[in-house]
Amino acid sequence: MKQPFHIVLYHPEIPQNTGGIGRLCVSTGTKLHLIGPLGFSLEDKYLKRAGMDYWHHLDPTVYPDWENFLERNPGLRLFFFTTKGKHSFWDTCYQPGDALVFGSESSGLPQEMYDRYRDSLRTIPMMGDFHRSLNLANSTAIVLYEALRQNRSVFES
Repeated sequence: MKQPFHIVLYHPEIPQNTGGIGRLCVSTGTKLHLIGPLGFSLEDKYLKRAGMDYWHHLDPTVYPDWENFLERNPGLRLFFFTTKGKHSFWDTCYQPGDALVFGSESSGLPQEMYDRYRDSLRTIPMMGDFHRSLNLANSTAIVLYEALRQNRSVFES
């Protein structure tokens, strides 16, 4: 089966989040891309614990930086998920092959990405007066499953 979507983690820091996201990717046929520097080793015991027995099925691709990712993946349609987005992830029509990009747990995406990809910024709506952001693994699951819901035929084939 062709991988319907791509999850891109920019400078992930917490191995348990990446392990859980890896498990999500295996379960949905999604490709995982990791943009360095990473805040952990791919041999990290917490990463492996969170990924459980799924991790050896994953085959993530690691890139030294954003430009290398772009060079090696030309033509991907990119969406960036951030609390700074003006458009809801619900109002986006996802297509098979789209790349869903998430920033690091502590600092999100760098300002130059906000400037460069302004029209591709999306947010997950949250209620209440006090909120910074959702957990990275939770955010990834929320967005990926909306993209899969919209493209059920790709996922169910």
